[in-house]
Amino acid sequence: MKQGYRISLIYILLLVIITSCYKPPALKCDLKEGEAKLSIVPKPQKIVEKEGSFIISPETEIMVSAQNEEFIKAAEYFVEKFQSSMGFKININQNLDGDANKIILTDQQVIEKLGQEGYILEVSEKLVTIKANTGKGIFYGLQTVRQMLPPEIESSEYVSSVKWEIPCAYIEDRPRFEWRGMNFDCCRHFMDKEFVKRYIDFLSYYKMNRFHWHLTEDQGWRIEIKKYPELTEIGAWRIYSDGSVYGGFYTQDDVKEIVEYARERYVTVVPEIELPGHCQAALAAYPEYSCTGGPFEVSTTWGVHKDVYCAGNDETFHFLEDVLTVVMVLFPSKYIHIGGDEVPKTRWSECPKCQERIKQEGLNNEEELQSYFVKRINRFLIKHDRVLVGWDEILEGGLASGAIVQSWRGVDGGVAAAQAGHRVIMSPNSHLYFDASVERTDLRKTYLFEPIPKILNKTESNYIIGGECCMWTEHTPQDTIDSVMFPRLLAASEVFWSNPEGKRFLEFHKRLQNQYQRLELMRVKYGAESCPISLIPTFNPDECEISIALEAGESGLEIYYTLNGKKPTIKSKLYRGLIVINKTTTVMAQAFRNGLPYGDITEKKFIFHKAMGSEVVLENKYSYKYSGAGDLGLVDGIIGSIKFNDGCWQGYEEDDFAAVVDLGKMTHINEIKINFIQNVNSWIFLPEETNFYISNDCENFTQAGHFSHITLKDESEPYIKRYSVSIDKKTRYIKIIAKNVGKCPDWHPGSGGKAWIFVDEIIVE
Repeated sequence: MKQGYRISLIYILLLVIITSCYKPPALKCDLKEGEAKLSIVPKPQKIVEKEGSFIISPETEIMVSAQNEEFIKAAEYFVEKFQSSMGFKININQNLDGDANKIILTDQQVIEKLGQEGYILEVSEKLVTIKANTGKGIFYGLQTVRQMLPPEIESSEYVSSVKWEIPCAYIEDRPRFEWRGMNFDCCRHFMDKEFVKRYIDFLSYYKMNRFHWHLTEDQGWRIEIKKYPELTEIGAWRIYSDGSVYGGFYTQDDVKEIVEYARERYVTVVPEIELPGHCQAALAAYPEYSCTGGPFEVSTTWGVHKDVYCAGNDETFHFLEDVLTVVMVLFPSKYIHIGGDEVPKTRWSECPKCQERIKQEGLNNEEELQSYFVKRINRFLIKHDRVLVGWDEILEGGLASGAIVQSWRGVDGGVAAAQAGHRVIMSPNSHLYFDASVERTDLRKTYLFEPIPKILNKTESNYIIGGECCMWTEHTPQDTIDSVMFPRLLAASEVFWSNPEGKRFLEFHKRLQNQYQRLELMRVKYGAESCPISLIPTFNPDECEISIALEAGESGLEIYYTLNGKKPTIKSKLYRGLIVINKTTTVMAQAFRNGLPYGDITEKKFIFHKAMGSEVVLENKYSYKYSGAGDLGLVDGIIGSIKFNDGCWQGYEEDDFAAVVDLGKMTHINEIKINFIQNVNSWIFLPEETNFYISNDCENFTQAGHFSHITLKDESEPYIKRYSVSIDKKTRYIKIIAKNVGKCPDWHPGSGGKAWIFVDEIIVE
């Protein structure tokens, strides 16, 4: 987990001295002459630029190899797509006659190594020729032509002032990986049909060919199954405590329309039907397929839920086979994703039917029961000539024959699967989960991801068939998707398509800048490339002051800041070096590009108090994953945010929090405060009770305050709670004990799992 940044005062002084004396060399993009002229994403494997350009005019014709229906449809798509912006329609002829002002689509004299998706594009002043073995190659060649045209080609309205030029060039191109995808979660937040189709358009534009459609979850069942009408009548809708209802689903006609829309753009829609976990919406409709019989509600909270499909009930498998039979009719995809991730075993361990299944099948434990479940579904899919795909948890207990592993918990699962001879889709949450903020996964990090780990040998490497970027939508409704998908989607497309040789982020970044106008014309509300501002505080206990560095996440940004609680403007103070404070202050900073605000305001509060820099003795050690700034982090004046993993909070799993603060001498105090955070979706709870004590000798303590709290089911949103006690006396030692609830309560999805306490600043005033 990401930890808070802390550096010593000596390091800061050295840094200031070095940076004041050192002038960095100019950045080298290593661009060949004229390379920026063609800003194609993903980058083709080979480009040779030439002088001149081909002009598309009303007299231009597209010539297609006779009787090749796929080529004709690719040409028709191109013509219809851009008729509105060009103001005229290009004629299509089914022959290859002519030697000027023609766009020729042909499968004659094609190089075999181009495979099914490669193409050769030659542009001269007289002709544009695209050669390919298949319609896929022609389609991708036309997408490259599209990016070579002026950006205004993406306008939905007629543009009269543009000359429709295509720069002369020779391009030879084919994908590095066969699987180039995007996972789209329409369960946590529902996406309407036209919005789904819009993202299929984006995928095809950037030469991605898999739309992984996440259709079932704890929070909603999104696909119509007529034999089981309550899956959508009940399972598609979640009802909140205030009576409000949220949800939606896709009819079978909707699905057919979307699948056909994708097929025309050479995108395969891969459906995901989650099993054996993440199924509470289905169990709300049909509780008989659970271990307990319910009742259940469609979940209104995120996280991992303990109720799963009963593995000991044959009717469960009949139900799932019925569902999958419909899915296979609606989706011609050879691949069916079954999820298989995050399956708690609590219910199975308590279920007589599941325990009997373990005994009958000669299994050793519940992990092997999960493997049995997946393998049984796999046998059903194999009978129907389909291939099972699952998240890397399907490795646990033994991997199903022929299954494809999608590695999300880093790359280790993918490595294990490849070494065992199974195909792998790489989707590590560290680089390709776009629900993560740019603070955690920025554009550069995504672009520099290498899908084939170095530990694999040549044979094992061949099992890595590609990758997917993932858009999980717990906190991302439809109107915010663009801002987190873009521009990182472009980086992912190049990771999956282009060869790694010569891969340079600065060169990609320069090409990317020329994509923004196209995105704007396509009405994409893209987000930032990286966190515009990193605020890095350092506490110096010797001087009792805090040094604050503000780092711009991108070149070309200026940072303006305030220390008075007012929002910064272009007239505020320009950041030029370390900010040093020695009193309670709220720092607010705003990045600006070309005089306009860029990104959100960064805000951080610092509280100076009498315990700053004091010795802290802890009875229990905090988790190494969530250590904050160590013991001193509880008294450094740096206040944690609502994000529990921001590097300021200390986490205690199942243990109580108990700390003694030594003020160093008898000190008159008026108030003691302490901050806790609650985030039940991350299994973090406020303390069951919190007690304050004071002492003059660290042996005899007197209670100074007591608080108790019971977390209710409705407290699903994260919040910070500050407990405080008033004291008007002198003391030297302060003890605070906060009792952990120990286990997640019965109503919690992780019922019985270890609960956390997260604590930040002990403030003494």
